Amino acid sequence: MKAIETTATIDESGQLMLDSALGVFKPQRVRLIILIDEADDTDPDETPTKEAISGIHQGLKEALSGQTLPLSAMWEGIDAE
Repeated sequence: MKAIETTATIDESGQLMLDSALGVFKPQRVRLIILIDEADDTDPDETPTKEAISGIHQGLKEALSGQTLPLSAMWEGIDAE
């Protein structure tokens, strides 16, 4: 059995709307496990998915083009006691 993790929205009529295609092109039955946040409030410390993905893409682009800093330079100006 293969596992695919994705995100979706449940609309007003209770229908599940996937945020992106699964990439599965063979008609077949599947099993779903739906995880629903019990709290209505979002976690202020959690970065929204689109923003996180954008940051990952930007970091990868910078790394592939050689726009990197040595680890020692990242600590400059930070007082670590």
